[in-house]
Amino acid sequence: MSDLAHRTLRIPRQGFTLDGSVAGDGPVVLTLHGLTATRRYVFHGSRAIEHAGYRVISYDARGHGESDPAPAPSEYTYRDYADDAVAVLDAADVERAVLVGHSMGSATAVRVALEHPDRVTALVLGAPAHLGRPSDDLARWDALADGLAGGGPQGMLDALGPLLVPEEWHTRLRTVILQRLSRHRHPLAVADALRATPRSAAFDGLDALAGVTAPTLVIGSRDEVDPDHPLGVAEEYARRIPDARLVVESPGQAPLTWRGAALSRAVLDFMHG
Repeated sequence: MSDLAHRTLRIPRQGFTLDGSVAGDGPVVLTLHGLTATRRYVFHGSRAIEHAGYRVISYDARGHGESDPAPAPSEYTYRDYADDAVAVLDAADVERAVLVGHSMGSATAVRVALEHPDRVTALVLGAPAHLGRPSDDLARWDALADGLAGGGPQGMLDALGPLLVPEEWHTRLRTVILQRLSRHRHPLAVADALRATPRSAAFDGLDALAGVTAPTLVIGSRDEVDPDHPLGVAEEYARRIPDARLVVESPGQAPLTWRGAALSRAVLDFMHG
């Protein structure tokens, strides 16, 4: 019988330690969360992947959740995140894994797939937004970092300004944002990540996506509810990555990447092909 109890995983890096967990037995699924999130915010508590016979490895990115800050404020680049992902696989004695990412985690997964194709069984890219170059709006990211560093979760929420989503989503989104930001042991490290990560390139432009050789599922979000992860970007990923599949939530629904059970079903359907 598979052991579905969560087991602690501590991964020593150069000058800091990543905090993670492992649950289940079988082929490995490695989760990669988004910027300012934690490992809780990929499958959102769903354990369907484990119950389906997979070993799920999750960890908090450097400076996020329970993981230690990076040695320097500038060391929150996609190269750093990709190196960490490979180090997690090595620490768990895993040769290959399905990488399931969200936002920043999706860009990290692409970088790992391009640099280490032998370590990647398949990719699930949730709500991709990275265009393969540094952000065009660094001032916005710096303002969010300043808000978090100076005023905590509420300070960052205030720095976000008006939520550009239908009014019926405002309360839910504000609650989720505050809950997510409160889960970090080192909020100033998250502020450093907010400054450094958008200044880095995950890969060498969108044309680089053609070099992905792993089977890929792209999960898009409709712009009305998730404008920070444009559906057009997900569609572009699906067009450029060879033989990639695209799924999107039905109109009026919350994005699949916000719903752990629905996301798990989409991932299992993809993996069982």
